[in-house]
Parts: sequence; C-alpha cells; structure tokens
Amino acid sequence: MKVLLATAYFESHRGGIEIVAGRLARELGRSGANVTWLATDATAPPAAQAGCGRTVPVAAWNITEQKLGVPMPLPGLRGAGAIWRAVAASDCVLLHDSLYLTNVVAMLAARRFGRPVVLVQHIAAVPYANPLLRGLMGLANALIARPMLRASDQVVFISDTVVRHFGSLGFQAKPVLIFNGVDTDVFRLPPAGFDRSSCRRALGLPTGGPLILFVGRFVEKKGLHVIERLARARPELTFALAGWGPIDPAAWGLPNVHVLSTLQGASLAPLYQASDVFILPSVGEGLPLVLQEALACGRPVICGAETATADPAARGMIEGVAIDGADADKTAAAFAAKIDHILAREAGADVTVAAMARHAYVQTHYSWTEAARSYMAIMSRLVGGKANVVGQPTTKAL
Repeated sequence: MKVLLATAYFESHRGGIEIVAGRLARELGRSGANVTWLATDATAPPAAQAGCGRTVPVAAWNITEQKLGVPMPLPGLRGAGAIWRAVAASDCVLLHDSLYLTNVVAMLAARRFGRPVVLVQHIAAVPYANPLLRGLMGLANALIARPMLRASDQVVFISDTVVRHFGSLGFQAKPVLIFNGVDTDVFRLPPAGFDRSSCRRALGLPTGGPLILFVGRFVEKKGLHVIERLARARPELTFALAGWGPIDPAAWGLPNVHVLSTLQGASLAPLYQASDVFILPSVGEGLPLVLQEALACGRPVICGAETATADPAARGMIEGVAIDGADADKTAAAFAAKIDHILAREAGADVTVAAMARHAYVQTHYSWTEAARSYMAIMSRLVGGKANVVGQPTTKAL
C-alpha cells in the first residue's frame, strides 16, 4: 500500500507533530507500507537511511513562523503541483493536522483523484494572547479545520482534549482515538548507578538544587512568558529549557535559566532523568509527546489544566494548573506552588514508587507498534484490504 504521509515540516523542525510523524513513518514502513513523506522545504528532510521512506520536499515560504512565531508555511504554485502529483501516485493519504495549507491542497487533490484521506488532528484551538492571531485562529478553525475534518474518510484524534473540541462535528465515519507512542527503550527510568550530578555537569548545569525542565519550541503558546516570570520569582530553582524558536530565553539575563538548544530525540533522555520536575505551561495542546516522554522517565509533570485531561486514565499522574492568559504572574505562582508540593513529596529521589508507576503506565498505554497497527488497519479498510495487518488494532471508538 502506497501511503502519502503529509506534514507542514519534516522532523528536523523539532516540533511535536513532525517528530510523531517521523516515528509513525518508520513504524508504517516496518508494517509493510510503502511510505512517502511530504512536507515543505522549510526544514531539511530526513536522510535516505533514516527509515522514513521516500521524501518529497515542497517549495514554500515560512515567513509566518519567522516573523510571527506561527508555524504556517505557504506553498506556491510549484509546491502545490508537487503535492498534487504525490497524491495522485498514492493509495491513501495520511494528513497530520487540518490547518496547514499544504494539507488543504493535499485534501483537494485527494478528492480529485479519489484517494481516501485519514486526518490525524493533534491540536484544538490555540488561545493566542494577540487578539488578531486569536481571531484568525478561530476563523481558520471555522473555515478550514472543521470542513477538513468533515471531508476526511476517517478522523483520528490523539487526545481526549481534541475530542472535546471537535467531537460534535458530523463525520464521514465515527472518529477514533489513537494515542501517540513513546520509545520506552530510550525514555525510561534512570538506570542503576545513575549519577545525577555527573549527568548535570556533562550538560553544563548546576549539580545542586532542584532542576525544573521544559522541553519544546520557544513560542508564545508554550508559555515561555510564564516560565520567565517563574524563574525571576524563584532564583533558587534551576530551569533547563531544551528547544528552539523565535523567543530567546537567554535574553532574559537570568543566571538560573540554562538554554540547551542542541538536544533532541534520544539525547534528551538523560536530561529528563536528571531533572526533578517537568513543566509545560502551554495552551491549545493535544497530548504533547514531551509530556509522555517525561512520564516515561518517571518525572513528575505539571502542565495546563486542559492538557492534564488529555488522557483521562493518566490524570492521577499529572498535576494540572489553570492557565490565566491575562495574568502570567498568577499562572507562574500557581506553577510555583505545585513545584514546591512535588519537591517536598519526592525529595529529589531518582526513582520513587510514583516514578515507577508513571513509567509502567507509559509502557502499557503508549505503544508505537500498536499505533502503527491501528493506522494500518484503518487505511487497509479504506483502500480495500491492500495491507497485510498482523494482530488486532488498538483504536478507541468515540
């Protein structure tokens, strides 16, 4: 089965959606699919030996991300033509998220050539602080996201949060919920003999005191302004920020903030293991992969209250905080109170009973192999049984 997997960026962009898509491309290839990954040329495609299948870099402008921090690459006529040809050459189209214009073009091409579309919806609405961006987001959801979801042959939601936002639409088929997987061979509890101080020293971090970790893009929706206020208010805490983006935390001039921009993938695992608390004061999320990775490493997690309900069965393992978009200081204070509570409860231990429970939950509930099997089963049904699917898929009907 020839599967066209489409995203706005390749995984070198280092956003959650692209990283998920890259892992899924590899798993689908192992399951027998002939995968072509289409994304804009704003970032470099994976190498041929990376196991992601064939890649199609589409010519596009990335000015909205560069100027506004909004990842929305704009394909031109040449790029649209490349998308059109790639869809025509496929048996099934697997789109990751609805708002990207490259995916809109792919949907139009799929309707023209009669190719079934599976649309994976990762995020709900993003409540930007800028009223213009917030209004544009609402308009885009109404005029683009909802029609795209209705037009898809099968919609997949990756979290309960996104289900609640879009679940009442009329769909071609009943949507399903498939959680993203986590590589628990990489993201795991600190190994026996793990030396937290040595690990921190190797990463250029202070060896003493609590380490608070954030992993993600440095953009508004991830709550960087909240982290800045939190770091200013709590100089005794060390904050490690792993990521990149238009916001530069180094410009805050805070000695307790350390930026690690080169870590990604497996190289993040020791940083998770060496931290005391993982924080994610973001809005408009589904179930962020970095949150799942932190749990896999046994770390306590504090995030926005909406994100904390993305997987209802995991709610007891995640601390939720109400994000007040109009009062960053209030939100920072709420995160500080949660951090203090966790630090007092877990007292800097690398592995606790709670940590083992978090890791065990991830192992049981977030499997890339099972996720790929579920996607293969869906696409096999849509294209008439061309895929050889082994075992039973683990989708949750909504």
